[in-house]
Amino acid sequence: MAAKNNDTVLTVAVADAILSGAPYFDSVRRIGRHYPNAGYGGSFIKWLHSDAPRPYNSWGNGSAMRVSPVGFAFSTQDEVLQQARMTAEITHNHPEGIKGAQATALAIFLARTGHDKKVLRSRIKDLFSYDLDRTVDDIRPSYSFDMSSEGTVPEAIIAFLDSESYEDAVRNAVSLGGDSDTLACITGGIAEAFYGGVPDAISAKVEELLPPDLWEVTRAFSAKYRGGRRACGYT
Repeated sequence: MAAKNNDTVLTVAVADAILSGAPYFDSVRRIGRHYPNAGYGGSFIKWLHSDAPRPYNSWGNGSAMRVSPVGFAFSTQDEVLQQARMTAEITHNHPEGIKGAQATALAIFLARTGHDKKVLRSRIKDLFSYDLDRTVDDIRPSYSFDMSSEGTVPEAIIAFLDSESYEDAVRNAVSLGGDSDTLACITGGIAEAFYGGVPDAISAKVEELLPPDLWEVTRAFSAKYRGGRRACGYT
């Protein structure tokens, strides 16, 4: 079931916070605890169940994997960057953890506001100094499992840049191997924004797999921020 995946659970938690106005900290803790066996990393598990949780200076890709709702929900680049920072800092307060979340959210924002791939590539390179002058064919032969933000976010963006459709983008991401579910989660959010949604067959399958509470947040977020389309690229 999709709900057993930490990318899914925590992305829905960020969407829930945006919809409800709750602090990101509160929604991530509440929903994360409701799905305790979603495959979280050890540091996150300790944070989730701590009586006095504090950010643990992570540079991992967990901040980027859950941030996509920010790119859909906010209206300016400055808002997107600030809110992405806020989603990251509850756990991933290392500069690379924050950077990965901001780059992912900004890529989604640029894609949904009509910027082409050339502009998106240039803006992300200029702001975050990521090497985006590669292709998936360049990356694939030597790429391996990498949980770092720095070793995941640029590759996920390239998987989108090399794509021709939503499904093609996700396939590119998975084809790289490594932490493929997180790569696909990041890539899928950008592709959804750029290509105007998720294919109906994929969206229907996600609805079938998600527990009702997670689907309801997904549906409500989609209705508010995606014009009623069933937006589930982040699942």
